[in-house]
Amino acid sequence: MPLAPIDWSVYLVTDRRTRPGRTILDVVRAAVQGGAGAVQLREKDGPARETVELGRAVLEITRPAGIPLIVNDRVDLALVLDAEGVHVGQNDLPAPEVRRLIGPDRWLGVSVTTIEQTRKALADGADYLGAGDVFGTASKSDAGEPIGLDGLREIVALAHVPVVAIGGVTLGNTPSVIRTGAAGVAVISAVFGADDPEQATRSLLEAAHSAIL
Repeated sequence: MPLAPIDWSVYLVTDRRTRPGRTILDVVRAAVQGGAGAVQLREKDGPARETVELGRAVLEITRPAGIPLIVNDRVDLALVLDAEGVHVGQNDLPAPEVRRLIGPDRWLGVSVTTIEQTRKALADGADYLGAGDVFGTASKSDAGEPIGLDGLREIVALAHVPVVAIGGVTLGNTPSVIRTGAAGVAVISAVFGADDPEQATRSLLEAAHSAIL
């Protein structure tokens, strides 16, 4: 069964470091209302039971909206939730093993930084790639040196699947990201740190759509 099309323009990645007075669910709900096309649940360290409850609550927002929930790293959590996909990094479970566990009908995303990693991810059957860190980010302590727009452009040129850029993406640099041929931007603080997450998402979406080659 072919995977349902996704507008990758704005791909929200969750973060527990929200502003005081609002929750992850508040931000996810606002981002979905603002036009986010996919949501990644990134919960590496939380207690399992609490994380499952959070995932189910996120699904109550994303599924009625027809937006896929993609779980970062935790294949077990994705299967328990019956989420639409899994995203893995270079130090997580190998992509072929993840594919074997999740089957052909869920999205498999892989984080890449180099051309070599890109070739391997494509050979391993990734459905989309998360490329970066592009500009430098404080959201991930292990992100490494930024690859810049040139590095992103090289990955996009090689890939035959959608590429979303992550790492220091803002409203101001979103057009330059999209002009590399990237399918969209994966954002954390640009939405979670915004005064108005719904409007921030809507502005990112407009910037991405207006810059499409």
